[in-house]
Amino acid sequence: MEGNRDEAEKCINIAIKAAEAGDKEKALKFLNKAEKLYPTEKAKVLLEALSRNGSSTGNGTSFQRPGNASENGRTGAGGHGQDTGNGEPAKGFTKEQVEGVQRVKKCKDYYEVLGVSKDANEEELKKAYRKLALKFHPDKNHAPGATEAFKKIGNAYAVLSNPEKRKQYDLTGGEPPANAGHARGGGGFDFHSGFEADITPEDLFNMFFGGGFPSSSAHSFTNGRARYSQQHPTHTRPERAEGQGDGGFSMFIQLMPIAVLILVSILSQLMVSTPPYSLYSRPSTGQTVKRATENLHVEYYVARDFKSEYKGPTLQKIEKSVEEDYVSNVRNNCWKEKQTKTDLLYAAKVYRDDRLRKKAELMTMDNCKELDRLNLLYRGG
Repeated sequence: MEGNRDEAEKCINIAIKAAEAGDKEKALKFLNKAEKLYPTEKAKVLLEALSRNGSSTGNGTSFQRPGNASENGRTGAGGHGQDTGNGEPAKGFTKEQVEGVQRVKKCKDYYEVLGVSKDANEEELKKAYRKLALKFHPDKNHAPGATEAFKKIGNAYAVLSNPEKRKQYDLTGGEPPANAGHARGGGGFDFHSGFEADITPEDLFNMFFGGGFPSSSAHSFTNGRARYSQQHPTHTRPERAEGQGDGGFSMFIQLMPIAVLILVSILSQLMVSTPPYSLYSRPSTGQTVKRATENLHVEYYVARDFKSEYKGPTLQKIEKSVEEDYVSNVRNNCWKEKQTKTDLLYAAKVYRDDRLRKKAELMTMDNCKELDRLNLLYRGG
């Protein structure tokens, strides 16, 4: 019986989507199936809510997941004062949040999803994504369909921020390639346009906001699809729930880009000779002897026979390359520090979160300080 829990969860998710689409009969079918596979309080609450409220009406009355019951006057399927079954207060949502989710889900164009024009630049895309990602993240927006809206926003930014994918998207008008397929599942595949994102919406969010969100999440994301984080071993193999794709083909699609990257990496190492220096100690190549450049005093590592092989103009050329590599690394890391600080301050302002503001203010910005030091040396030289 315990092994049927995941299948029951999938049936509940299908029922929720059916209810949101107005298909009450299908929702009841899968909720009853979930109860047969593994009876839970969650399915029971949803059945009661469906009997009482029906499917989504578009007027603020919504069928939703348990745990999102009304709170402080907010809209919810569970009724006032109901809890999640574990002693915690239910989480509600507002009519504005429901309307926002419905707007995003109705969008047929990625530019419309982000609310930008077709000639929007990189900064405008980032600004639009930051605003929407914070607004629709499942930890803050508990309206029905918020997870799907959040995923759609992430996919929109992932495609439009990639020059090649954006060019293809503009040329095809958002239509999927002929061989794209429409099976559910697959890593980062976007069913709305047929374009495959390089990163999951949750990973993209973490990159923008410093790897975390102000409150704890009740969800984890697998291939861009939300599921409850609690895992249970499967001892039996029940019939497959509707909407579950071919796991073998999906796994192949997921692993293929990784295999290509590994192959390219191996070929690159075979074709490119090892440079005579490294910015870090590398015992595998014998580069463990520390040196420093004459101009900026940048430390680097070489092999034991380096001194006898490289002298005069050749040594000066190598040290110039060392300094250029070092400055480039520092500059890139400084940019990341500034970006992280900006994003933390933005999130702190939106949610009035002093913890995030203090975290931003306490950032040491070591790479930016080092870049200032190098600039002084350049001017002094």
